[in-house]
Amino acid sequence: MPALLVANRGEIAVRVLRTAADLGLRTVAVHSADEADALHVRLADTAVRLDGEGPAPYLDIDQLVRAALDHGCDTVHPGYGFLSENAAFARACAAAGLVFVGPSPDVLELLGDKGRARDLAVGLGIPVVEGTNDLTRAREFFAAHGPVMVKAVAGGGGKGMREVHRAEDLAAALDRCRAEAEAAFGSGDVFLERLLTPARHVEVQIVGTTVLGDRDCSLQSGHQKVVEIAPAPRLAPDLRKALHDAAARIAEAVAYRGVGTVEFLVTPDGGFVFLEANPRLQVEHTVTEEVTGIDLVRVQLQVAAGEEPDLSHRERGCAVQARITLGAAGTVTAFQPATGPGVRVDTHAFGGYRASDRFDALLAKLVVHADDLDTALRKARRALAEFRVDGVPTNLPFLRTLLDLDLTDAHTGFLDELTTTTQDGPRSPVAGTVVAIDPGAVVVEAMKMQHVVPTGSGRVLVRVGDAVAEGAPLAESGTVADAVPDEPVDLDAVRPDLAEVLARHDFRRPDAEAKRHATGRRTARENVADLCDVDSFVEYGGLALAAQRQRRSLAELVDRTPADGLVAGIGAVDGRQTVVMSYDYTVLAGTQGVRNHAKLDRMLALAEQRTLPVVLFAEGGGGRPGDTDHGMVSGLDTGSFHAMAKLSGSVPLVGIVSGRCFAGNAVLLGTCDVIIATADANIGMGGPAMVEGGGLGVFRPEDIGPMDVQVPNGVVDVAVADEAEAVAVAKKYLSYFAGPVADWTCPDQRALRHAVPENRLRAYDVRAVVDTLADTGSVLELRRAFGRGIVTALIRVEGRPIGLIANDPAHLGGAIDADAADKAARFLQLCDAFALPVLSLCDTPGFMVGPDAERTATVRHLSRMVVVAANLSVPFGLVVLRKAYGLGAQAMAGGSLAVPRFAISWPSGEFGPMGLEGAVRLGFRRELDAIADPAERQAAFDRMVAASYEHGKALNLAAAFEIDDVVDPADTRRWIAASLTPDPGAPPAGHRRPFIDTW
Repeated sequence: MPALLVANRGEIAVRVLRTAADLGLRTVAVHSADEADALHVRLADTAVRLDGEGPAPYLDIDQLVRAALDHGCDTVHPGYGFLSENAAFARACAAAGLVFVGPSPDVLELLGDKGRARDLAVGLGIPVVEGTNDLTRAREFFAAHGPVMVKAVAGGGGKGMREVHRAEDLAAALDRCRAEAEAAFGSGDVFLERLLTPARHVEVQIVGTTVLGDRDCSLQSGHQKVVEIAPAPRLAPDLRKALHDAAARIAEAVAYRGVGTVEFLVTPDGGFVFLEANPRLQVEHTVTEEVTGIDLVRVQLQVAAGEEPDLSHRERGCAVQARITLGAAGTVTAFQPATGPGVRVDTHAFGGYRASDRFDALLAKLVVHADDLDTALRKARRALAEFRVDGVPTNLPFLRTLLDLDLTDAHTGFLDELTTTTQDGPRSPVAGTVVAIDPGAVVVEAMKMQHVVPTGSGRVLVRVGDAVAEGAPLAESGTVADAVPDEPVDLDAVRPDLAEVLARHDFRRPDAEAKRHATGRRTARENVADLCDVDSFVEYGGLALAAQRQRRSLAELVDRTPADGLVAGIGAVDGRQTVVMSYDYTVLAGTQGVRNHAKLDRMLALAEQRTLPVVLFAEGGGGRPGDTDHGMVSGLDTGSFHAMAKLSGSVPLVGIVSGRCFAGNAVLLGTCDVIIATADANIGMGGPAMVEGGGLGVFRPEDIGPMDVQVPNGVVDVAVADEAEAVAVAKKYLSYFAGPVADWTCPDQRALRHAVPENRLRAYDVRAVVDTLADTGSVLELRRAFGRGIVTALIRVEGRPIGLIANDPAHLGGAIDADAADKAARFLQLCDAFALPVLSLCDTPGFMVGPDAERTATVRHLSRMVVVAANLSVPFGLVVLRKAYGLGAQAMAGGSLAVPRFAISWPSGEFGPMGLEGAVRLGFRRELDAIADPAERQAAFDRMVAASYEHGKALNLAAAFEIDDVVDPADTRRWIAASLTPDPGAPPAGHRRPFIDTW
């Protein structure tokens, strides 16, 4: 069975589907994700969901063609609007072997370009209004011809059109029309025509080269047609014939095929000009169908199938169409269209229909037919009075008023003039429903709020129960009684409702604050205030209380559980918006309750949506068993931990702890990129009660996870003395992710020439090297007491933030053990996630080896560093300070000396596949063992080591071009500044890698 895909929606999709079904065609509808319950979806034999919401899927050529092919269609009907005049769509259909219901792509291209269509008309001797597409001379054209119409070259439906009556408004009108045309039709091209007014808008219906009559579309508002009449009334016979002949000549000139319309403007003196040609079905095709008895959609499908339609007819009577449109989105709670002889309603609406403002506002077309125009207009008035739409505002009141007017002299500016003449009359301030008409006033209700609109003595234009759009006329202009002047307002007066709110926002608790200060610690709000810029913190959920109404009175909850123990909000930290949260230990020991979990989830969602850093003051005792106002059993479906962990690698996460931090609070802390802890902090996965409950002994809080445990084991990144220092470190840490700074200084770089001792066996302070190399005061070292063989630090060079790893020869001679490798690997992930270039300072004899080392799983841990380094996406640079031996040196280089953006060495650099002494002993054992004299053997060994050193020194390596250069140490910053800059087009910080390891 032949199958038809209808590439449209709304009432036209319903219209086409019904005729197709009458012809026995199998039908396929398409719909966007937000229109699955639309009427056209239900009427088709098959419905296909397109990817996306709103209009975009209906404009997706690839999706539509694929849907047609996937469901065995041979024909595609584009309806009107969307892609109905799109030549590219027609060509895509043809290329896929599908029949496009409409003219050929070439004809679509020609007539769809209003400039080319004008040229065609001129070539055929058909008059056109003066116009130009040379927008560089737009002001000259305006000066020569007066007011103009700016029009989009493509499309129609009143989009991309503006009348311009003053030269100073021309530039703005051009810009606005270009933008509208680009959004609606994909082309921002526009042109100018002399504004022809007053004039009637008359269009001629064609099928191929046959004329099927005409219709008047002069009743327009903002260039959108409102009421159409067929045939066009009050046209002299010779004028009507001239219009029909002109339309036929245009159709013949392009060998037109299918249904189309040629539009004209008719002037009061009986002249006319060509306006445009629409190579598609029109919204108002219905009135022509009513007076000819010809189903134009059926004709379209017959022509597409290669059949010759029967176009014989006898024009009968008169038809009027009124377009019923939405005033706002909403749900249609009742839909009762008019019925009766000669009444037709084309619509996609129904009771329960969810009307969206993402699509065209057309809701229904009321079409009436009668023997003459006066009868048709009376029938239209009766039908509009019966028509009922509840739940959404429509233009029904306006249409009822309009058809009560004398329309004898209607022209294209009639409605706009009508609006102007009644603009002093009262209008509805909102979209709503008329609920009362009082003497001198109309009451409009919207969202349970009533708005009283004074009408004075003017005739009321609406009835109780009418749905009205915002701005809709409610009454004619009339005399309104003088308003009673408003009472003067005391701006300092505080109403009782505001006083109650202000009292609840007073979070001062002197006794609790005094106890807190007695411990040497600050309150949660004091820490937040210190972290955030002055007056920048906006608190979320400050009025939340503990979920314990079954246990405590409201007064007690307000007094003892403000903010449910979590101060949370968004504030600026050195000017950058940041999510800041602090558990309040003075509220139920900083435990995690039902409401503060909800607040936490809310803030984490905002951090994800807005890509904001997060700072968490994590002091607290974990889950709170005392909440009662909930229906939970286990609470294991709480989403907070998932949400916090999911942010890893997406935004910077900073955890700060002072005092006790156990259980759930510790888990949140542990997900952070950096943990800053004061000297008196205790961090543990379970507090004393949980430990004792597990039968693991009785301990004081101070015995669980003190800083002499959590700092050297690597849990804490930065150890500080108190909360003030913790806040200062947090600000400094966040500053590295805020980009470069303009003001910087650096130490005298000549000091680097003396940083590495000439004696290659002497240790030195690599941190002094880092401090000299970096901008003054810019170094923040992380996890200093853990994995001591490698220094990891955030620094700046010439104001730009950089991550740094450096071997410390003062610990294990710079050898990399398992802890150092883990520390480096995690730090590299941090830099990679947030787009920080990495500088590696190498001075290592290699990886740590031996039985003791292997007990620490070095094979996995050391390889982890290699894997992470090899997969960095940020710029990476290597400076060899002294030793670069074996696999350890390769790990410091990202896996190979060929990997970094630059690999340079200081003059003290020495290279080899393993340590020189070990290499000589291993490689020359037989020769050395053959020397009996110990002194001689040692002398030979020293000579061999010296030779190996000479062979592997930096200058020799550079001569073989295994490194890029050997540099003056004082020149190192120049290499860094020149090479460690982000690439153009590099991905932004956040989600460059799935997450950052917590270890």
